[in-house]
Amino acid sequence: MKDLVIFGAGDIAQLAHVYFTQDSPRRVAAFTVDAAYRQAESFMGLPLVPFEELPARFPPDRYDAFVALSYAKLNRLRAEKCAALRALGYRLASYVSSRATVFGDLTAGDNAFILEDNTIQPFVRIGDNVTLWSGNHIGHHSVIEDDVFIASHVVVSGGVRIGQGCFIGVNATLRDHITLGPRCVVGAGALLLADAEAEGVYMGQATERARVPSSRLRGI
Repeated sequence: MKDLVIFGAGDIAQLAHVYFTQDSPRRVAAFTVDAAYRQAESFMGLPLVPFEELPARFPPDRYDAFVALSYAKLNRLRAEKCAALRALGYRLASYVSSRATVFGDLTAGDNAFILEDNTIQPFVRIGDNVTLWSGNHIGHHSVIEDDVFIASHVVVSGGVRIGQGCFIGVNATLRDHITLGPRCVVGAGALLLADAEAEGVYMGQATERARVPSSRLRGI
């Protein structure tokens, strides 16, 4: 198995380094970012290489790559960097936590980042460049298309299709057998009970502040 170069030098890149190092057979050899965003020569004690120099210093015949970026621009930035690395000949690695509950028939694409405490039921299909943060339920026969980011404690019921480029926020709930079109945003705590057309935005209601200040509460 090849050593790994991680694209990114922020919080998610730090986390990817920890997960790959402590919970996979991979060894992280270096990080890379575009030269315009490179602010140091090293990151996490490893070389931080200008992306423009990456093939010469860490060639794709000896190293695989992983893109550790967030959902910026509705996941487009992460998808663009995946495409750029593929064009250079790199194979994109995936990470599935040993503490996730998965079954032998799980189909997941390249550059997947599936963290601890996810429950992924049988017959689920996960595309390329999908992030599942901690603690989600992905119901049986669901399909998550490419370039999706699902935050923590989301419930995806059985038979759901999540379209390319979607973002699903913390504690959202998707009922069974619905389809989300591409590039939907489902905010924290939102509840979807029907299909969502492409580029839909669904926001949960925030809890309002009570008129009584905490100093006047008698029960606490």
